[in-house]
Amino acid sequence: MSESLLTVSGLGKAFRDYGSELRRFASWCGLHVQVKAETWVLRGVSFNVEHGESIGIVGQNGAGKSTLLKLITGTLRGTEGTIGVHGRIAAILELGMGFSPDLSGRANVRHTAGLMGFSHEDISGAMAAIEAFAEIGEYFDEPVRTYSSGMQMRIAFAVATAFRPDILIVDEALSVGDSYFQHKCFKRIREFREQGTSLLIVSHDAGAVQSLCDRALLLENGALIKDGDPAEVMDLYNALIAERENSTITISNHASGRVQTISGSGEAVVETIMLLNDSEEQVEFVDVGQPVTLQIQVMAREDIPRLVLGYMIKDRLGQQVFGTNTHHTEQVLEEVRAGQRVQFRISFPMNFGQGSYSVSTALVSTDTHLVNNYEWRDLALVFTVSNMSQPIFVGSAWVPPSIEVCTL
Repeated sequence: MSESLLTVSGLGKAFRDYGSELRRFASWCGLHVQVKAETWVLRGVSFNVEHGESIGIVGQNGAGKSTLLKLITGTLRGTEGTIGVHGRIAAILELGMGFSPDLSGRANVRHTAGLMGFSHEDISGAMAAIEAFAEIGEYFDEPVRTYSSGMQMRIAFAVATAFRPDILIVDEALSVGDSYFQHKCFKRIREFREQGTSLLIVSHDAGAVQSLCDRALLLENGALIKDGDPAEVMDLYNALIAERENSTITISNHASGRVQTISGSGEAVVETIMLLNDSEEQVEFVDVGQPVTLQIQVMAREDIPRLVLGYMIKDRLGQQVFGTNTHHTEQVLEEVRAGQRVQFRISFPMNFGQGSYSVSTALVSTDTHLVNNYEWRDLALVFTVSNMSQPIFVGSAWVPPSIEVCTL
């Protein structure tokens, strides 16, 4: 059995205030010095990364994500615990980290790649490909201080991925820049994955985490609180974001075999949810293109000044397929009284590809669950789409074409 590419065991990082630089220096020399103040930003984190494995790291701001990556790459030194690396790491952390603003992009590439351990010959051989991938034209030979943040990200990504690493670490830097280059970056990341590169990626983009990753780690207040299936981790992450002092989070095993997360303050709850066909019969299996109605019954437990229902349809990997809410459709309910029941009927054609899908519901007061989260319910409903009557097609959407064929 081969050893893990990366082993993190009991890792912790504390920032300490010694009261003076002299006392700090004494601590570096191994002398016992009383610490004036100590703040732990990461503690007790343990996990392994295997060959070819892709792991997403999620958490709210200040949870310790960037600190964890800096410890793994060696730009920060841990206070406790160990890190074992058995392969070459390439990292894209803080945007343009290590770039000299007065040097050109080309000169910074030579400098950065040299620090990564590559020879002058290796760098010269890869320079044309780096320049072509970055696509910044004549700016490649201009000082970096003249670059936009998107241009800096292009150079940083191009040089970090010029040579395929054993582990690629990507922080939120990829959120900067245009969508065209983001697609280009993710294409290269997927190519690396197919070639055996392991991936550690920090992202708030649930779609990216769930499409790229085999596992996800959820950090909260510097602790690793969940390591598991990306869809389950993202559900818990969303529940934590919505949590308020009077909110609760319930995690249970769903009949589908997945883990269900329900959160909220409870002023309103979903009592029943069902999928109906055009004969008003409850169904779990639906034909491609079949007209259906999603019927949701909500009960108000307390007076609610403003009630919005949102729903999201996800595929089996937890990736979002379609969602909206009654704020966006301008159907907000005002002054809902305690004990009142409201029925929502959402009709649409099942223009999805074959597969298993789930519905998540949200009862809120605005267009987001970040203001008042009455109830957020993942896996509120699970259904299956089968192709029983349409021509064979592949993909997640049923978009029937009209094709004309002309011989010339």
